[in-house]
Amino acid sequence: MEHTNAVKVRVVRSGNQPLPAYKTELSAGMDLHADLQTPVVIGPLERTLVPTGLSIELPAGFEAQVRPRSGLALKKGIGVLNSPGTIDADYRGEISVILVNLSDADYEIAPGERIAQMVVAPHSRVEWVEAKELGETERGSGGFGSTGVKS
Repeated sequence: MEHTNAVKVRVVRSGNQPLPAYKTELSAGMDLHADLQTPVVIGPLERTLVPTGLSIELPAGFEAQVRPRSGLALKKGIGVLNSPGTIDADYRGEISVILVNLSDADYEIAPGERIAQMVVAPHSRVEWVEAKELGETERGSGGFGSTGVKS
């Protein structure tokens, strides 16, 4: 299946890591790699900023979201602290990932390791229109858990 609507994104690499790439034909996310010279250890409940060596130029109307890798989260307790982290189209600095260790053991991040995934997607901008009231819905103002099973 060939994607004909591919968006061209300029990228600058300052390290030796590979460019983000889709691992399967239907993947939404691309892996980001740690651009490290030496391993970095994150202790339990610690967080650290990990560089990727990548800077990107997204077209207007697009964003990139940095998300955890499910395997690292499940097997090692490593997550992305501000998930999803948003990269705006006007940001030109290096992409770095805030990793957090939610496990009870040290975790060593190796140079070149896949640390997160990135999804590039279009986004909308809104124009706020003040009103005296909002339209009615079945849910109304029901909050957390209000659409679940009623006992």
